[in-house]
Amino acid sequence: MIKIETLNNHNVESIREDFPILNRKVHGNRLVYLDNAATSQKPASVISTINEFYSTCNANIHRGVYQMSEEATGRYVEAHRKVARFINARSYKEIVFVRNATEAINLIAYSWGRENVKAGDIILLTEMEHHSNLVPWQLLAKEQGASLEFISVDKNGLLDPEDIKNRIDGRIKLVAVTHMSNVLGTINPVKLITKFAHDNGALMLIDAAQTVPHCPVDVQEIDCDFMAFSGHKMLAPNGIGVLYTKREILEDMKPFIGGGDMILEVKLRESKWNELPWKFEAGTPTIAEGIALGKAIDYLKDLGMESIKSYERQIVSYAMERLSKIDGIEIYGPPPELRGGLVSFNLADIHPHDIATVLDYDGIAIRAGHQCAQPLHERLGISASARASFYFYNTMEEVDKLVNSLYKAKNLFGT
Repeated sequence: MIKIETLNNHNVESIREDFPILNRKVHGNRLVYLDNAATSQKPASVISTINEFYSTCNANIHRGVYQMSEEATGRYVEAHRKVARFINARSYKEIVFVRNATEAINLIAYSWGRENVKAGDIILLTEMEHHSNLVPWQLLAKEQGASLEFISVDKNGLLDPEDIKNRIDGRIKLVAVTHMSNVLGTINPVKLITKFAHDNGALMLIDAAQTVPHCPVDVQEIDCDFMAFSGHKMLAPNGIGVLYTKREILEDMKPFIGGGDMILEVKLRESKWNELPWKFEAGTPTIAEGIALGKAIDYLKDLGMESIKSYERQIVSYAMERLSKIDGIEIYGPPPELRGGLVSFNLADIHPHDIATVLDYDGIAIRAGHQCAQPLHERLGISASARASFYFYNTMEEVDKLVNSLYKAKNLFGT
């Protein structure tokens, strides 16, 4: 594949040929996949990488001196290097492979949080957090006697900048913020919030599951201390995720899981830990999936992250324009220039599950429910919402199909 400077509907149609699943039919209609915020589809190059690994060099890593083991080890380490370059980490030693963003955040809560968060300390979050960046801190706060506080969301779906300024408090130990809301699409000013955290003597964690797949992310520019994201949302297989942590912090943290491969030396009553990042990757890891994540990154870099970001801005702008013309629709979140490539909405008094069912019969896949963000839905005064989320392989014509199907739902339910 050649690098594409500007994505448009013409070359997107060509790109779609790389994704076998987009050719399937659902209820007799060609699939329109609009649930990319939940998981992305996989290009043939990533799928074939899994097959190629198991067909040619399946072996455990770090443990064999024979050729296949050395090949597998080299490819697995190189995948860490690819991730480090992709987010501009200083070293691959700052990149820990985990199962997903959820495990990455739990790792920080367990290994860093239990050593550093004490009774009376504050963990500062936002009202728009995914459950993955909320529940681990609830558990930690109850265990340690700390408290949770929340930056409020205004009527436009944005974090209130005045509320951020008013949060200056020496008891804040960690600020944990989503880079982009999986409900509102809001892209938060994480660089500004990181500076606020550091000015208060706190560390900064970013849940970047919704941004790393869709736009350029530079951890050194942001200066965050921790970042978590999932491979399955960025063309890679399920079961592989990434935790980025500044090396000096990671060096001081205790292991998350004990066992093989994370050790340097083991005696009957004590052990010495392996070097980074293997200290946090106990046991046999998801080797093929890690290598496939590297291949997914190759694919994204070939397209160009700025190009992907620009195209998604076009498609979400078009979608919001078309959707806003439907009588009875309520769209949540900020305008297109302040959001990523997703739109959450409700339509009249039709339950989101009913909307999703009607759309499914037209071959259109969307998300419906509380989207693993119940507190945010309560803040919005709703119990559930429908969400269409886009990626670079979606087209304007698919937006049109979505809109037409929503009109069909209105007619079926007589609204």
